[in-house]
Formats: sequence, C-alpha cells, structure tokens
Amino acid sequence: MRTIVVTGGTDGMGAALARHYLAAGERVVVIGRSRAKFDALLADTASQSPSAPSSAEFIAADLSLVEESRRVVDQLKEHHERIDALVLAASFIRQRRHPTPEGHEASWSLFFLSKYLFVTQLADLLRASDRPVIVNTAVPGARAGAIDFDDLEMVDGFTFKRSNAQQRRANELLGILATDQNPDLGYVTWGPTRLVRSSFAGEVGTGMKVAAAVLGSLAGQRPDDAIQPIISIIDTPKPGRAAYRGTRTRPLTVGAHDEDDAARLASAVEEVL
Repeated sequence: MRTIVVTGGTDGMGAALARHYLAAGERVVVIGRSRAKFDALLADTASQSPSAPSSAEFIAADLSLVEESRRVVDQLKEHHERIDALVLAASFIRQRRHPTPEGHEASWSLFFLSKYLFVTQLADLLRASDRPVIVNTAVPGARAGAIDFDDLEMVDGFTFKRSNAQQRRANELLGILATDQNPDLGYVTWGPTRLVRSSFAGEVGTGMKVAAAVLGSLAGQRPDDAIQPIISIIDTPKPGRAAYRGTRTRPLTVGAHDEDDAARLASAVEEVL
C-alpha cells in the first residue's frame, strides 16, 4: 500500500485524485480546509468502494499560513514513515495583494512558501520510498526572469499576472533543490490543457467568477478526466525534473543561472521562515 499525500484534496482535481487512490486501495492523506467536504468525499467514495474510507486521513489546515504548513509537516512526520507521492494542489485565487496575519503575501505563502516547506521538510519521508514522486500543479513555462528577488512578497507593484508568474517560476526552481537532495525523486510541474470544473475558491471579481462558471460549464474538463495524466505520472514515476501540460511534455524553462537562482531563492526563503 502506497501513501499518497494530497494538498487541496477536498475539491476539484485534488478530491478526484483522493477518490481514485482510495478506491485503488492506497493510503491517502487529504489536506484541506473543510471537514465537511472531506466527509462528502468519503461518502462518495464509500458508495463505490465500501472499504476505501478506512485508509483515508484528513488534516485540516489553511496552507496560506506558514505555521499551519509547519504543523501539517510535523504531523506527517510523526505518523508516517514513508511518502510515495506528494501532490501539491491547494489553491485559493486572489486578484489583489493580501497580507496574512503572519505578515506574508497570501498567494506567495500558499503557492510557494507552503510548497517549499512540504518539499524540503518531507524529503526524508520521500527518500524512504522506492519510487518517490512530487506532482506540483504549478503550470510550467514562466519566463526565467519572473522572480523579483528584491521583493518576493511583492510589496511594490503587485499584479495578479506578476504574482502568478513568480510563483510558477519559483516552483520550477524548487524542483532543482528537491532533485539535488534526492536524485531518485521525480519532480513534475504540471498544468491542465484547459479549464477544469471546480468550486473556483478565491477572492476574485465578478467578471472572473462569471467567466470561470460559463467557460467551465461549456468547455471545462471534469476533474476525473483532468487527473488521468497525473495518475500516469504517479503510477509510473521517473527520476528527475519534468514539465507537462496534460499528457504532453513541455520543455523546462532554462535560465542563465538556474542553479544559482534556486540557491538564492532557498536562502531568501529560509531567512523569513
């Protein structure tokens, strides 16, 4: 029995992955904000596979808070000896800059600081697996210079576009740190080929909400369909870094100083964590 950890596992693709692997008889740790959504997920899974919920675990957390991410990491280390697959899929979209009570920019904290903690602090549990893999749902392809190392929290000049690009690039660099630590690890940045139907959690304007609802209903993928490429990645992992849009491999963004940029990013993050 493998141990699959899914952040953002109570909605959308995260929930679909949790249902799939519970039905397949794997141990699944779901991390999310809503116990009610987790209970609904279990009820849905039990209707198809009555014994599946017995191998499910739920950890309630708001991963936009660093201390919450630390607590989850500590709990995983206390209760598990091995992680075979770590899926980083937690999402909450904000169009505007939002400081957390800890003083971090909320999107940066959720989409990168939490992932940095999970990847680096759970390295030993991943190393204990024969074929470890991380699937990071940070859409690949951001330009090499997307990170503002002098203002990672985007105190000045925040825009949704800049914030999104910086998070995506940072998560590609995180793969360098992860695979340097563990050459047997597969680290995949992955994005869907088109919109996936979900509850679209976030603080966004009416226009974005309406557009997401309309496009989702007309052309959006069902989460159960969208996750098929992720299932293939998890079930047949390959060591090293890779990037995908759906089933298609994408070239990793190559900058002039990737190794140095990854080390610089890690140093800056460690100072604030």
